[in-house]
Amino acid sequence: MRLLAVLALLVALAAAGTLALTGAAARFAPGTVPDMAAPALQADRILVDKSDRLMILFRNGQELTRYSVSLGSGAEAGPKQLEGDGRTPEGLYRIDARNAKSRYHLSLRVSYPSGSDRARAAAMGKSAGGDIMIHGVPNGWGWAAVLFKGRDWTNGCIAVTNSEMRSLWALVPDGTLIEIRA
Repeated sequence: MRLLAVLALLVALAAAGTLALTGAAARFAPGTVPDMAAPALQADRILVDKSDRLMILFRNGQELTRYSVSLGSGAEAGPKQLEGDGRTPEGLYRIDARNAKSRYHLSLRVSYPSGSDRARAAAMGKSAGGDIMIHGVPNGWGWAAVLFKGRDWTNGCIAVTNSEMRSLWALVPDGTLIEIRA
């Protein structure tokens, strides 16, 4: 109950404009996006380990960096199968687009669903869903990122902090292979 009271106070202060941003949040102007890193520094593969809530970026087989991640709220139930199941997919995909104006702080789209994902859902007479992203916290909530960290809260996406998302945006070019494992 105490956490809810603190959260309500923080929301009220932010809405009133009396909560000042400091550090990295203050330096990153809204509406701007990070520049891409030099090609020699960019990832060529991403591994997401759902059981460890970990994302690792690689270049030429060498680890570049790693991030703790939050997943879909249904992540414990297995791989994504149907639209709205709250699960994060498993398999091999690509980063196929980026959105600087996402509802969440920046987003990189994962190429889910694959043909086999669509066929599996169609066999059940359902949609496989789509719009699986790697993204930051919801816009306007960066100051409360600690409330999102370590919890599975997305609708099947892979979430990181906003500062981590800015790093990913710079390090991950479109076309990068992403493997999502149980």
